[in-house]
Amino acid sequence: MSTLTLKDGTEIFYKDQGQGPVLMFHHGWPLSSDDWDAQVIFFLQKGYRVVTHDRRGHGRSSQNIYNHTIEQYASDAAELVEFLDLKDVVHIGHSTGGGEVIRYVNKYSNGRAKKAVLISAVPPVMVKSETNPDGVPMEVFDNIREQTLNNRNQFYFDLTFPFYGYNREGANVKDGIQRNWWRQGLMGGIAAHYDGIKAFSETDLTEDLKAVDIPVLVMHGEDDQIVPIANAALKSIKLLKNGKLITYPGFPHGMPTTEHETINKDLLEFIRS
Repeated sequence: MSTLTLKDGTEIFYKDQGQGPVLMFHHGWPLSSDDWDAQVIFFLQKGYRVVTHDRRGHGRSSQNIYNHTIEQYASDAAELVEFLDLKDVVHIGHSTGGGEVIRYVNKYSNGRAKKAVLISAVPPVMVKSETNPDGVPMEVFDNIREQTLNNRNQFYFDLTFPFYGYNREGANVKDGIQRNWWRQGLMGGIAAHYDGIKAFSETDLTEDLKAVDIPVLVMHGEDDQIVPIANAALKSIKLLKNGKLITYPGFPHGMPTTEHETINKDLLEFIRS
């Protein structure tokens, strides 16, 4: 196992594979770097160096119960980037990982980031408020907290249905994909996952989006039942100085897995552009 001990003592598990231009992938809640397998193998075969990591409290990283915020996640990513001395990196984030990416690029990249990609990502901010009246009601996130605390084993399996659009009529449900999501989720710590809900739902990344001037690709499924496109990608693209938006009719939140051929093709085109 490759691990980095951060300044606060947290051990971060990471995978650093291949040679060539560097891509760094940031996973979503409550998963691990394994969620990027379909992208990792694709880009390794295309001649890229691919770096992935398990966020603190997730996967094989230490189950630290402290500091589960987007700010800390971005700072952790920066420590890993600097430890590996990565330069001209394309940072790619899914869901919560998209929040981590845009905060990292804005505050911590120190010129090391070349481009960024937000896939099914949470920015600008998910939760409904006076300033975000069409956001997701707090009651939804309170229910996720309740289920995570008291029904995690079953809840993590049930969540795969909307996550991958498997609750839609005619969906090609793949039990292995569901089990792999469940496996990744239960590898992580319950305290980290509980606090992570606040991090991904309440962090306002509006100013980060406005400040970033490197090219940013925003990719979002139009049938995303987890992070609704109208409250996320369609707002983010209006805030970015140098953004490009691709939307996908019928694609779900977990489209990097279920629709990886399409997603990988569009990622490669943006990375090479």
